[in-house]
Amino acid sequence: MNGVGEVLATARRARGLRQEDLARAAEVTQAALSRYEHDLRTPEPIVLERLARALGVAPALLEHHGRMEGGIAVGAHMRRRATAKPTVWRELEARLNMLRLHTARLMDEVSMSAELHVPTFDPVATEPEAAARMVRAQWRMPVGPVHSLSTWLDAAGVIVIEQDFGPSARVDGLSQWSGAYPIVLVNVGTPTDRKRLTLGHEFGHLVLHTTYVDDDVEVQANRFAAELFMPADEIRPMLRARLTLERLVELKRYWGVSMQAIIERAQHLGVLSSTQRTSLYKVLSSRGMRTHEPASDELTPEIPRLTRHIAESLRARGLSDAEIARLAGFASAEENELFPSGGALPRRLQLV
Repeated sequence: MNGVGEVLATARRARGLRQEDLARAAEVTQAALSRYEHDLRTPEPIVLERLARALGVAPALLEHHGRMEGGIAVGAHMRRRATAKPTVWRELEARLNMLRLHTARLMDEVSMSAELHVPTFDPVATEPEAAARMVRAQWRMPVGPVHSLSTWLDAAGVIVIEQDFGPSARVDGLSQWSGAYPIVLVNVGTPTDRKRLTLGHEFGHLVLHTTYVDDDVEVQANRFAAELFMPADEIRPMLRARLTLERLVELKRYWGVSMQAIIERAQHLGVLSSTQRTSLYKVLSSRGMRTHEPASDELTPEIPRLTRHIAESLRARGLSDAEIARLAGFASAEENELFPSGGALPRRLQLV
């Protein structure tokens, strides 16, 4: 039975609402709402309007019959992911699914031609490091650091949306393919070095895990991101000198990743022993650098701009912000969560 239930329940979770909260706002009983969400009953049009208004969406969006999908979520470290509360995780997954629906509605109005293509690989047949090297080669990325991964993702048509997950979320990012367009949701409140690794990690999921998923997906995405940001052949000679705190800060400024990521990379490449790694982490901990590293605010921010480009293309066609919001399935321009303000348009991307 194709009803409004799945989208209705997802929209409610995305707002962080309990059934009783939405029932009160929409002036229905909780029992009735439960039946709507389980497709045991179809709400009358006037009730559907009240539900949509309480959720900040257009009634037509609730009637979408596409399947909700689970995103692949990841924290800055496996420890953080493991301690994410189930309620927070479900809300973020719901947010990603709703943003996917909103984005898909806009894509029906915009023909997008991206210069770059997001390649996909079978992680069984292709090592994550090999996949990262092939991405760099196919995209003709220059030798050395990736100064702005978001610019490359914009050019490849990857929808990157930033939202505040809250201080206790312990999740940095989620990702999912939305038809032909990948979508990534990242926590706006994370430092630049961590956000860059989150983008690289989620990009790894998109490249490696479109169909095949197993228990090693997080490790594989980490390996992909490490090679993408710090190619082994390029960084290995820079790691042979003794890794002091001062040297780690220098490397962080150069590669644009955290000191801890550099430590992990050095051990993975065999130029740092487990004992040396442990010693460095003890020093970082003693100086409070495990949670607040130096030089993070000196790195160039990652600013995704593709959604703003789409909005400006629609405005150029004479659409108002309210009309764009309605096209995307939002109740009003104020409810539109897709378009951050400010910033220049992404390069190497053309909307036609």
